[in-house]
Amino acid sequence: MTEPSSQETQTFLIVGASLAGAKAAETLRKEGFAGRVVLVGEEPEVPYERPPLSKGYLLGTDERQNAFVHERVWYDKQNIELRSGLRIEAIDPAAHTVTAVTGERLDYNKLLLTTGSVVRRLQVPGADLDGVHYLRRVEHADALRTVLGQAGRLVVVGGGWIGLEATAAARTHGASVTLVEVASLPLQRVLGDEVAQVFADLHVEHGVDLRLGAGIREITGSGGRVASVVLDDGTSVPADAVVVGVGITPAVELAEAAGLDVDNGVLVDSTLRTSDPDIYAAGDVANADNPLLGRHIRVEHWANALNGGPTAARSMLGQEVVYDPVPYFFSDQYDLGMEYSGYAEPGGYDQVVFRGDVPGREFIAFWLADGRVVAGMNVNVWDVTDDVQRLIRSGERVDPDRLTDPAVPLAEV
Repeated sequence: MTEPSSQETQTFLIVGASLAGAKAAETLRKEGFAGRVVLVGEEPEVPYERPPLSKGYLLGTDERQNAFVHERVWYDKQNIELRSGLRIEAIDPAAHTVTAVTGERLDYNKLLLTTGSVVRRLQVPGADLDGVHYLRRVEHADALRTVLGQAGRLVVVGGGWIGLEATAAARTHGASVTLVEVASLPLQRVLGDEVAQVFADLHVEHGVDLRLGAGIREITGSGGRVASVVLDDGTSVPADAVVVGVGITPAVELAEAAGLDVDNGVLVDSTLRTSDPDIYAAGDVANADNPLLGRHIRVEHWANALNGGPTAARSMLGQEVVYDPVPYFFSDQYDLGMEYSGYAEPGGYDQVVFRGDVPGREFIAFWLADGRVVAGMNVNVWDVTDDVQRLIRSGERVDPDRLTDPAVPLAEV
């Protein structure tokens, strides 16, 4: 009788049945891991991708199942134990166990946390009324699709990516939309005034009532259901439903209680290992040391989960990996499609330049710091992401005149 290999007796446990968790489990099998793989998630669904929730599925152009990473039968075929609807409430790093709310204990040799993030709740009177919606989970999108299908009057609170994508979907469904944003422009902190104005103009042109520089005092109701939103200046905006998109926070409670280092997410090194040598983290919850950027960064976008899960899996297997991606995300709103690469925080750049037709919304914007490209966003211009990311990775100073000249190929800038 053949003795089992040491690997075959090991258990790799993944807490968080998210895109990052599913891709990590997939990678473990692709890399030949022969041990036990357990993927635990508190949601009843199989792991799914979140972008369709505010894009194709919400618009009604994609089917619900298109969001799933794999069908349930795939996990069985890969000998991956998918434990849906099971919430883990504690980690014991010394014992190498986790405990579920049911009291069940699961052992592990290596543990990966892909617990993601949770929505920030609106903290005003009336925020718990029926008709107040958030958009983070698939059941949120299910409920919101029904609301949008009935059109009516919608108030969107928050001018970030989720708020704007929900707004675009609502207008596409024929709803009347008022967007309330505390800043003077939507996406102002993310993009800066020059590029944020493009999105403000886009939504105004599509009939959105923008209420900028405005906060929410309360949500009023009738019969327990939303009736209006009262702004901080006392203005009352009638509403049949409210969508709140005021950000997310990393789900770090498990890690924190287990004594792992936590600071705006679970702190991990460039191999996605936490302060415990047998625990790793990836996706939204991980605040990773990115050698390319020379700092820790927590990225809340799809590409980070898609790429971080496999990197963490390889790291768990003892492979030499370095996680240093150029941050990337995309958005679709009406007839505007965009891709953003890089990281340009407020105060982290000194110039924004454009290549192409900004009024016609076919352009590339570049954020420069000391003559170096730190971020780029292509709007309705395609197949340039690799070139943009190469510019960022190079760290070299560029000539802004050549950068903004469409006659000069990006690859030659």
